[in-house]
Amino acid sequence: MKAILNRLYNHEKLSRSEAKKVLIDIASEKYNDAHLASFMTVFMMRPITVDELSGFRDALKELSIKIDLSDYNTIDIVGTGGDGKDTFNISTITSFIVAGTGQKVAKHGNYSVSSQSGSSDMLASFGYQFTNDESTLRAHLENANICFLHAPKFHPAMKAVGPTRKALALKTFFNMLGPLVNPSSPKNQLLGTFNLEIARLYNYILQEEDINYGIIHALDGYDEISLTSGFKLFTKNGEQIVNPEDLGQKRIQQSEIFGGNSVSDAAKIFKTIIEGNGTEAQNNVVLTNAAFALKIIDETKSFETAFSQAKDSLFGLKAKQTLEKLVRI
Repeated sequence: MKAILNRLYNHEKLSRSEAKKVLIDIASEKYNDAHLASFMTVFMMRPITVDELSGFRDALKELSIKIDLSDYNTIDIVGTGGDGKDTFNISTITSFIVAGTGQKVAKHGNYSVSSQSGSSDMLASFGYQFTNDESTLRAHLENANICFLHAPKFHPAMKAVGPTRKALALKTFFNMLGPLVNPSSPKNQLLGTFNLEIARLYNYILQEEDINYGIIHALDGYDEISLTSGFKLFTKNGEQIVNPEDLGQKRIQQSEIFGGNSVSDAAKIFKTIIEGNGTEAQNNVVLTNAAFALKIIDETKSFETAFSQAKDSLFGLKAKQTLEKLVRI
């Protein structure tokens, strides 16, 4: 690792194969915590390259526990986290709204590293039991239209960096990797990134693959559609800037989508929204994200139609019933 660090300190870049090997060695616990922290810090100080991110992704996918959900036309809705905005669990509620419309969702998630509550924190607070058993996850998809893939259950390699990431409590390149390494390789993905550069990297990587995808970066820094500003959207058909007004939506204030100061706070907000009692701002944010997820699956669908389907799921309490089924199974 010393040799790699010296190269990186001299502003050299890693090739895709070198990046893959380093991460495999990290997973094998070949390096100490100081080296790990230094390695992660490099990529906070300068942009990561496509080859480096692709190599890290190759390593994690190779080392992951695979699961075959190819019988289902699933979508994953997930952000990098690390945007420092402390919102409520927008992508997680969005996932249940989409599942409530009848679409199959294979949600990949983890505990929070740099915010109050991650998707795994939220589901654990509701009593969900994490599993990597394929038959169980298939049963979840069959009965609730959604399954949850808790990253540590599928990426044992991440154990080697968990304590260091938690101690740093900062966004690292592992935040960038999470959305790219869903172990079920869903055919549809709505991904959010905390900066525009990462969105472009994702686009370079995903445009080479046979999947439907949307990559979102809010222009004021959110890793999801926040309605606090416009957002950049990348799909296989190109890129565009979309403003709330283009969608018939009002711009909202950051304070209107604050997620609280604890997992308990976040869980209360989550339950209020999924029970159909959210504020107008909270509802419109999750419904807009859900509408874009539905459009990723079927690009011929208009935003208005997708938004209407999402509203029926949320206010018809189908999303709530989906959560109850998942936790009960």
